[in-house]
Amino acid sequence: MKEIVIRTATPADAAALVAIYAPYVEHTEITFEYTVPSIQEFAQRIERVYKRYPYLVAELEGEIVGYAYASAFKERAAYDWAVETSIYVKEGTHGKGIGKALYMQLEKYLKLQNVTNINACITYPNPQSIAFHERLGYKTVAHFTACGYKNGKWCDMIWMEKHIAPHTVPNPPFVPFANIKETL
Repeated sequence: MKEIVIRTATPADAAALVAIYAPYVEHTEITFEYTVPSIQEFAQRIERVYKRYPYLVAELEGEIVGYAYASAFKERAAYDWAVETSIYVKEGTHGKGIGKALYMQLEKYLKLQNVTNINACITYPNPQSIAFHERLGYKTVAHFTACGYKNGKWCDMIWMEKHIAPHTVPNPPFVPFANIKETL
């Protein structure tokens, strides 16, 4: 099996990431975004995420074939230890371990940040994504009915959650990814 290389994304990766993301926007309800973002907008998104969280890409034989990142679950300080995760894998490359490799590295970094809860927001039904998250230890914690409208239909959405660290009192402080990235 060919080696999957996971590394941190840079704004220079934006064009490759847009190419991966565009089919999801244009042809599916997996994302509720209606319009494919520009390369410039995507580069700005990467930079925004990096202020606090990891943004990773997966390469296979030098080609970017997927990406994953964490973002704020909610903006208030009490939620610092909970994040939302997002992952996209290039069409035609599913089933090669790319998603798992991305999420394992993402979890490693999130643990270093003292994050305890990771959450995934998934359009329902989406058996592939749900099964993927279940294999990685996520559990469904919420189901919202007809809350997103895309491609001429109403879609449900579920939240899945995984605890990656104990909930202690006092809890260790949240560490921004930029502080961790400097030590890697």
